[in-house]
Amino acid sequence: MKRKFIVGALLVAFTTLAQADITVGVTLSATGPAASLGIPEKNSVSLLPTTIAGQKVNYIVLDDASDTTTAVKNTRKLISENKVDVVIGSTITPNSLAMVDVVAEAETPMISMAASARIIDPTNPKTKWVFKTPQNDTHMSTAIIEHMINSGVKTVAFIGFNDAYGEGWFQEFSKIAEVRKLKIVANERYSRADTSVTGQVLKIVAAKPDAVLIAGAGTPAALPQVALQERKYAGKYYQTHGVANNDFLRVGGKNVEGTFLPAGPMLVAAQLPNDNPVKKSALAYTQKYEAAYGKGNVATFGGHAWDAGLLLEAAVPAALKKGQPGTKEFRAALRDGLEGVKDLPGAHGVFNMSPGDHLGFDQRARVMVQIQNGAWVLVK
Repeated sequence: MKRKFIVGALLVAFTTLAQADITVGVTLSATGPAASLGIPEKNSVSLLPTTIAGQKVNYIVLDDASDTTTAVKNTRKLISENKVDVVIGSTITPNSLAMVDVVAEAETPMISMAASARIIDPTNPKTKWVFKTPQNDTHMSTAIIEHMINSGVKTVAFIGFNDAYGEGWFQEFSKIAEVRKLKIVANERYSRADTSVTGQVLKIVAAKPDAVLIAGAGTPAALPQVALQERKYAGKYYQTHGVANNDFLRVGGKNVEGTFLPAGPMLVAAQLPNDNPVKKSALAYTQKYEAAYGKGNVATFGGHAWDAGLLLEAAVPAALKKGQPGTKEFRAALRDGLEGVKDLPGAHGVFNMSPGDHLGFDQRARVMVQIQNGAWVLVK
């Protein structure tokens, strides 16, 4: 009887120990139209800490193939079957927006790697559980318009994805443009999977804008610019921070030379002045990624996953004092811990979270960049 009791106690102890591991569920777009964003994110997950505050951390990574339905399915699986303590993902705005209802219902914190401010809209009570690491489209729209005004641009044409990313960008860009007296003379849309934008481009060329803003992400964002170049459009070209990877440079080639875009500081980390508060943390990520995956292969999108890991490192220690991993109490405490992160330098900016701001970035989270000779160059 005594031996059975000891064996039983050991089994209980083992089970308790196993349940103490922190489980992180990740859904990202490693395939599909957003693969050039999702692949560096997936690579970066392998660099995240496997131990935080003495607790082992397990990562379960699923591919949502850039598909909204699959992203929701993955999220439900991670929460109901894998009992994750937190969800990281997804890569793109439509997927992340669709996941909000799922994590809110399960009261599980989520850290998105997509850009739209709608993902963390403080007027939506469900986003209480949602945080994100990329800069808001508002941050980047302001930077683009400032550069346009300083460059003498008075009219601009807009072409973006026909989904939440493109619409979010147009809403934010058009609001600021109106205030700054910048006239939008065309507003066109296209699908991430489209292979031709001839009709849209002909309308833009006919409008004769001083500049064109393309609100796309990854390699599909090159399509309108290539088409515009083929029709000899000679105005200024602007892209969003959704194109800041080498695949975009490869696909766009000479057609994207001279393009301006706002980006997270890590894209040009080595070019930042030494007093930039993000330089040290951005270089740390860049060096670690390139050591694992090759020099010159780092992309800003991987930095969003890296920053998610930094946020967890900052929030987990306090959460462990209030609950054990695998419990409702721990998930709630982790949410509170994320909301309380202050003065945390990441690869893309300095995080200062609050109940009304689940990103917490300021102007230090952006720089203007130009593509010169197939490389990213800091605009000073």
